[in-house]
Amino acid sequence: MKMNLPNKLSVLRLIMVPIFMVVMLLPVFTEFEPLVDTILTLVGAFLFIAASLTDMLDGKIARKYNLVTDFGKFIDPLADKFMVIGALMCIFFTNAGNIRMFTLYFVALVVVVFRELAVTAIRLIAASSKEKVVIAANMLGKLKTVTQIVAICAAIIEPVLYSALGVNIQLLGFAPITLVTTVLMIYLTIHSGINYIVGAWKYLDPQK
Repeated sequence: MKMNLPNKLSVLRLIMVPIFMVVMLLPVFTEFEPLVDTILTLVGAFLFIAASLTDMLDGKIARKYNLVTDFGKFIDPLADKFMVIGALMCIFFTNAGNIRMFTLYFVALVVVVFRELAVTAIRLIAASSKEKVVIAANMLGKLKTVTQIVAICAAIIEPVLYSALGVNIQLLGFAPITLVTTVLMIYLTIHSGINYIVGAWKYLDPQK
């Protein structure tokens, strides 16, 4: 299947997800020196940021050069879901020894997974309707994705940064930027999900 550049970037983002996850989880299942663990974490952060940049680029290129396709409307949010859920799973497992972070990211992971399952189900129903509607991500959904990316980057990088600086800054037992951005991410994930379901409710006719 021939794909345009934005769609290729979305597919590349999908491919980067398992690579990122392997790099992030290596310190969990192996016994490296602390320096190696830090390097792997930074490499993981770099891969996640690179994958996130492809999300920004594919949308801009598609709109600027009129390369928006139904496949792109499908693969772009799907790649976002895999990227975010994969990253949250890594953070969840890497913080298994920290009950506060473990609980916070368990909640975040459950919220994100349930939201994305609901939205994906609605998209499938709309696409299978007589009108064959393809529902693209709205502005609130895009803001949610940006917030998720920022929160994940904070959760990965902030502990490494504090360790390098030799400081221990906490807010309610959490790294402050990580806590604030994660709580905001959870809120926007729930809010955007409800907004999406309300907006697409017309496609959920129980009589059909």
